[in-house]
Amino acid sequence: MKIPNGHEVIQLFEQFSPKGFAMEGDKIGLQIGRLNKKVERIMIALDVLENVIDEAIEKNVQLIIAHHPLIYRPLKNLLTDTVQGKMIEKLLVHDIAVYAAHTNLDVAKGGVNDLLAEALELKDTEVLVPTVDTKLKKLVVFVPASHAETIRNVLGNAGAGFIGNYSHCSFSSNGTGRFLPGENTNPFIGEAGRLEEVDEVRLETIVPEPILKKTITAMIKAHPYEEVAYDVYPLENKGEVLGLGRIGKVHEMTLGEFAEKVKQALEVSHVRVIGDLSAKVKKVAVLGGDGNKYFMNAKYQGADVYVTGDIYYHTAHEAAMQGLNMIDPGHNVEKVMKKGVTAILQKMCQDSGFTVEIFPSEENTNPFQFL
Repeated sequence: MKIPNGHEVIQLFEQFSPKGFAMEGDKIGLQIGRLNKKVERIMIALDVLENVIDEAIEKNVQLIIAHHPLIYRPLKNLLTDTVQGKMIEKLLVHDIAVYAAHTNLDVAKGGVNDLLAEALELKDTEVLVPTVDTKLKKLVVFVPASHAETIRNVLGNAGAGFIGNYSHCSFSSNGTGRFLPGENTNPFIGEAGRLEEVDEVRLETIVPEPILKKTITAMIKAHPYEEVAYDVYPLENKGEVLGLGRIGKVHEMTLGEFAEKVKQALEVSHVRVIGDLSAKVKKVAVLGGDGNKYFMNAKYQGADVYVTGDIYYHTAHEAAMQGLNMIDPGHNVEKVMKKGVTAILQKMCQDSGFTVEIFPSEENTNPFQFL
C-alpha cells in the first residue's frame, strides 16, 4: 500500500467521471492548488463554501473533490477582502486543492443521476437526455498459453468485454509467436541472441474508450513478457449511450404518495408539486440540479412525473399544460453525491493499493430555509 499523490487520485477519479463527459463550456477540473503532493485525506463536497473550507482545514484535508465549481465565472481579480477572495486565500494558505466534477459527474455511470434514481428506487432505468455515445475499441494481446486465462480475467475485471448484459466477453485463437531477444534483455521465455518460437494465444476483447488506458495498464502489469505485444483498433460498433437524467419505473402510487417518498428518500422537509395529487404515478424521470429545459424530454418518454430542481414559474405552467406532473425537491438534493462518490473512490483507491482516507463533507450548504 502507498500514499498516492493528487495526480494519481484524480487519474482514478477520471476513469469513473471522465472530463469528456462534461457539457461544453462547463468549468471542471483542478481549480485551486496543486496535485503534485502526497494526499492522505480527501473530502467529497457538493459546494465549496467557507464553512466547507473551514471543515477541510479542521480535518487536515489535502484535496476537496466537489460537484459544484468554486470558480464558475472568470476572475477579473483576486481580492482577499472579498468573500470569494478570502475563501481562495484560505485554501492556498493551507495547501488544499479543489477539483470540480460538474456535468461529467451528472452523466457518469454511478454518478449524480444514477444515485438519485437509486434513492427513489427507480427500476429499469434509461438515460433521459443522451449526450455521449461511448466509443469502443478492440484490444488484441498476444500471450503465452500458460498465462492466457490470467490475462483474460484481468481484462474482464478491468471492465473490458461488456456486450449488453454480458461481461468478460473475449475470443481466443492459438498460434506461434516469434521473437529474437536483443542484448540487455531478460526474456520470460528464451535467451538473448536466440530466435524463439512460443505457443501463444491471440486474445481479443472489446473495451470502452474511457477505460482503455486503465485496461491496458492492468493487462501489462499482469503479462509475463518484458515487452507486451498488443494492438488497439477503432470500432464502428455503437457503445453505451450516456447522458443527463434517468427515467424508470416505480410501483404504482398517487402523485401525493410519491411526493412523500421523494421527501423521505432525498431527506428534504418540503417539495413543490405541480399536478393533481391523486394522479397515478408509474413512470418517473429525475434530473439533478436545474432541469427546466429538459421537461419535454420527460414528457416525450412517457414520464408521469418529472423530479428536478429550480423549477421556474413559467416552466411549471407549460408542464401543466402538457399534462406533465413535476416535483421540485430543490437543487441541494444533489448532496447524494457526497456519500456515493466517497464509496466509489474509496473502492478504486483500495483496488489500486492506495492508503488514503476519503469522507463526505458534513456541512450543510443549502441556502434555503423553510418556515
